[in-house]
Amino acid sequence: MASTNAVNCQKEIARPVANFPPSLWGDRFINYTSDTQLREEYSKAIEVLKNEVRNVLIASNSNLVGALSLVDTVERLGISYHFENEIEKILQLFVELRTNNYEDEAYDLYTVSLHFRVFRQHGYRMSSDIFGKFKDNEGKFQEGLKNDAKGLLSLYEAAHLRIHEEEILEDALSFATSNLKSIAPNLGSPLRQQVSHALVQPLHFGNPRIEARNFISLYEEDESRNEILLRFAKLDYNFLQMLHKEELHEISRWWKELGLISKLQYARDRVVECFFWAMGVYHQPQYSRARVTLTKTIVMTSIIDDTYDAYGTIEELDIFTEAIERWDISQIDRLPDYIKPFYEALLELYVQFEQELAGEGRSYAVCYAKKAVHFSVILNLNEFLNLTNDQWFIEGYLRPFNEYLNNALITCTYFYHATTSLLGTKFAMKEEFDWLSKKPKVLVGGLTICRVIDDIAYVEKERGQIATGIECYMKEFGVTKDEAVNKFSEIATNAWKDMNEECLSPSSISRDVLMIILNFACILDVAYKNNEDSYTRPEKVLKPHIIALVVDPVKI
Repeated sequence: MASTNAVNCQKEIARPVANFPPSLWGDRFINYTSDTQLREEYSKAIEVLKNEVRNVLIASNSNLVGALSLVDTVERLGISYHFENEIEKILQLFVELRTNNYEDEAYDLYTVSLHFRVFRQHGYRMSSDIFGKFKDNEGKFQEGLKNDAKGLLSLYEAAHLRIHEEEILEDALSFATSNLKSIAPNLGSPLRQQVSHALVQPLHFGNPRIEARNFISLYEEDESRNEILLRFAKLDYNFLQMLHKEELHEISRWWKELGLISKLQYARDRVVECFFWAMGVYHQPQYSRARVTLTKTIVMTSIIDDTYDAYGTIEELDIFTEAIERWDISQIDRLPDYIKPFYEALLELYVQFEQELAGEGRSYAVCYAKKAVHFSVILNLNEFLNLTNDQWFIEGYLRPFNEYLNNALITCTYFYHATTSLLGTKFAMKEEFDWLSKKPKVLVGGLTICRVIDDIAYVEKERGQIATGIECYMKEFGVTKDEAVNKFSEIATNAWKDMNEECLSPSSISRDVLMIILNFACILDVAYKNNEDSYTRPEKVLKPHIIALVVDPVKI
């Protein structure tokens, strides 16, 4: 490891000028005050309507088509977390009865696709062979389906849950996508809006809260809407939004009191955007502590990334990495002055986590999170040095693509965030942390999606690095930038198939954990839409979402 004198010699080095936009939010959430009376009114109204919706769900058990359509509506309105037991009983009932003969003419494209998607979303291994009835003698989807907008949209959404070697769903996605694009401009409202939105943001890859907000507005225009469901969804959305605002108020106050951004002016000030990511992982009220915990860890990771990627010298990062490995406040004197406040704040944060979890007998969980931080910074340093040699960085040396990808998969923060996302939950025990530490296939899928989406957005190149994954691939295989981007998109698609398959039953791990890992991948899809690095520059993509989720309530 480098000596302290080496760091002192680097103090006069020219530092990069921070060019990240400042926070968009100022003290907006610090100044938030909860309306206790309104919360109480909402709470009472929700409890009344909750019983009515439960009765509607129970009454639907006699009809497969009606029951699954109702389940889908409840889920898309964002209120299914109230009725998980009722929904599971409905699905289990029809799986066990096995009375659904999808060859029957009564099951049209819309219905078959909807059932396939709902069952797969819940981990049931429904066969894609049920779509064979919609193909002609030449093995192509029937011509008569090209103008069935509702059926095509349902097929399009279902196809995104495909796994490997499901060629019929590959054909289905291509068929549905091309025809939806063709007929969308001529559709009536609200179907036109549904199709346009889905073509940009498939439901399976979406943020549940964003999708719920969008669906509430569309469902309001649906002439066949259930007014009880609609009112319940609106009240519940606003009620949950109040909780999220209170959490963001707490986090924003903590962040301001730390004062790290004023001391680390090279770092991105994105605490609200970090909370948006945490909301994408879990938005339900029982995850309140988990959201606060995860947001704080994402904020800290962001500073670590900016220190390695945009500011620190080799010698400084060497010492900082060792200090993180040792995780001891006595190391602070060895660090360069600018990073000392952060190191102290990081260690103090984890002391708080340990104290919170000790009362539950789960303080061991913090050890797993610390190990994930250790692992991340070591490999970040190795990435920076290219295994102790910095010539590739200085001269633009492009390593073999597989070498780049293997190391990049480990250095991306997805693994650390997936680990810390379990800290604040009630259900994650030692078995879950041990399972995650072994890098299961579903996690590797998420890591892959994180890495290649990040590279497609050219995040590293924008921030000064020379050799990106895209360029490694271009040089090694002699392809154009567009061809390399297409290859990276294919890698991401295959990773999604891996994740979809790993989320099917039976599984050695709880569905709660699987959904957390899956939701992390979904938030990446949202945040990097159209190859935008919306975390660094949130104005265009994330700001409208954040306003909808934690600023503006739904009109009742």
